[in-house]
Amino acid sequence: MKEIAQILSRPLAIGDRVISGRLVMAPMSQLGNPAFRRLVASFGGYGLLFSEMFSAGAVPHGPGQPLSAFSWAPEELPRLVCQLFGNDPIAMAQAARRVEAEGFFGVDMNFGCAAAGICRKNCGAALLRDPNLVSRIVTAVRRAVGIPLFVKFRVGWKDDPLQAVELARRFEGAGADALTFHPRIAPDRRTRRPRWDYIGQVKAAVSIPVFGNGDVFTVEDCAQMLHQTGCDGVAVGRMAVARPWVFAEWSGCGDFGPEVYRVTPRRYADLLATRVDPQGGLRRFRRFASYYAANFTFGHQLHGLIKREASLAGAAAAMDAFLANDPQIAERPNASLFT
Repeated sequence: MKEIAQILSRPLAIGDRVISGRLVMAPMSQLGNPAFRRLVASFGGYGLLFSEMFSAGAVPHGPGQPLSAFSWAPEELPRLVCQLFGNDPIAMAQAARRVEAEGFFGVDMNFGCAAAGICRKNCGAALLRDPNLVSRIVTAVRRAVGIPLFVKFRVGWKDDPLQAVELARRFEGAGADALTFHPRIAPDRRTRRPRWDYIGQVKAAVSIPVFGNGDVFTVEDCAQMLHQTGCDGVAVGRMAVARPWVFAEWSGCGDFGPEVYRVTPRRYADLLATRVDPQGGLRRFRRFASYYAANFTFGHQLHGLIKREASLAGAAAAMDAFLANDPQIAERPNASLFT
């Protein structure tokens, strides 16, 4: 544990900037919202946080107030990367300029989301079918901004690591400063284990930092990914929702006992109540709860209790009642609840 904490706490240069650690929170739709990011930040231990994905077409390009969904707290900007999705190089470049003007640490191109609604718009992972287009997008954004430029991507639409290697080289050549690689094919919504060996092949093909991503549920998983693939850092997604203190724990910044499982959901509910409308807060808390339930031996019961509640206050109270009975904590989270 001490060895991996030392590795994760090493600084890492990304473009002309440096982050303090190599464990970052992966971008997650409806999960990486400002309230959740504040919860994670309260524990510490992370190198960077990523926003939820924003449509480039919906980001204001000129004067005017940002849309409500395009939101953040000023104090988080020095360690926050904004993720954009879209398929038009000009629109992506314009949105990236606004991101830079607002003071974000960096901007991230989403070429990894395999959700049907995103792919039908020829965005996210769908763009991997057109390597020339994704290269033009990265080139356009690189010319538009000076902040660090990240790319999140998958293997492609066929199980061939050579595709991923070629894409990684294209992204580096187009000006990307760092890559986050999820080694599953685009149609695979976690039905098969990610191919961590592909991360090693991508890392060997480029000179810029590569963050590995996919099925990192324990500190042992994290250590294995780093040692097996040679990646520069690890992007944690679902596990960060299940245990928002995971960055601090794995980086050696804190030692957490059973009490943290009881108090964390209430803190999150309180943050949502002050930052999100009631129905939006309920939706986000429900989604959080399905991941959080994976911590417990009888987590499916908790998941069902939360789904029946019609308000954020009711859902938080149901969570409190469940946790008051000191449910048995699973040694390894139940991945079947990570929907």
